[in-house]
Amino acid sequence: MNTGQHLHWGAEALWESLVPLLPGVSVEVLPRCESTNTKLLERARAFSGDRDAPVTRPGDLDGHPSPERTPHGRRSGDVSPCLLVAEQQTRGRGRLGRDWVSEAGASLTFSLSLPMAPVQWGGLSLAVGLAVADALDAASPHRIGLKWPNDLWLLDGPGQGRKLGGILIETLSVGQQRMVVVGVGLNIAPQQGAAAAGLTHGYACLQELQPGCTAPQALARVAAPLVRALKGFERDGFAPLVPAYTRRDLLLGQVVSSSGGTDNLQGTARGVDAQGALLLDIGGLHRVLSGEVSVRLAPKP
Repeated sequence: MNTGQHLHWGAEALWESLVPLLPGVSVEVLPRCESTNTKLLERARAFSGDRDAPVTRPGDLDGHPSPERTPHGRRSGDVSPCLLVAEQQTRGRGRLGRDWVSEAGASLTFSLSLPMAPVQWGGLSLAVGLAVADALDAASPHRIGLKWPNDLWLLDGPGQGRKLGGILIETLSVGQQRMVVVGVGLNIAPQQGAAAAGLTHGYACLQELQPGCTAPQALARVAAPLVRALKGFERDGFAPLVPAYTRRDLLLGQVVSSSGGTDNLQGTARGVDAQGALLLDIGGLHRVLSGEVSVRLAPKP
């Protein structure tokens, strides 16, 4: 897919569609960078007055409504939103430190940074995944499912599918505001080698669902819905989205095992609650919080 020529992203048209929703936003396209999330976090740190400011996940902020402030505020323009696209990421990051390798033209990798102050942070990654899935797959029955807490899958059957994309959300305190960086990676075209290797449940790409779709076309479809979803989440939280998420919930009714938290658990997934926690039936409902664990489907007999 990498022909040596840059793709046409239509950045000006994209910017014009986003400005009414997100005043002050900038749109930038890089031919290559290590990680769009890392680049936007480094920019935020550079202006924050604290180059060692800790990066957190949204779920870590629940119960801490007043995060520690940085010692120096930023100018108002320094917290302006930014949509940063990389045609190729060389050191992309997924959840729990996993690599996300992308190839130019065969992947869509971008990050959106903006200040946010929601009432509660739980469920933000689910809201982002739902917005992306709805923008790319409006038909019924749905072909794009959501695997808690931050993966998009192309469905091959009930509880079965292959990984199509992933989401990484990180936050940073900047002056008196909390900056959020929402990273999205989507497989667009078939790939070989490192990008497709190491995926336990297989590799899927958007062109299986929409032949001929390009990375710029996919971005044009998801950008504005993503911004609207973030604004809606900031205002209303995740609770109003539970029914829509349930319709795409890959794990619902499936026997799953969780690992990475204080306990290793196995049970039946019973959906998610209003804060975005996974409800795991282990003889009684147990709430599994985003950021605690990774979830893998139990092997099929």
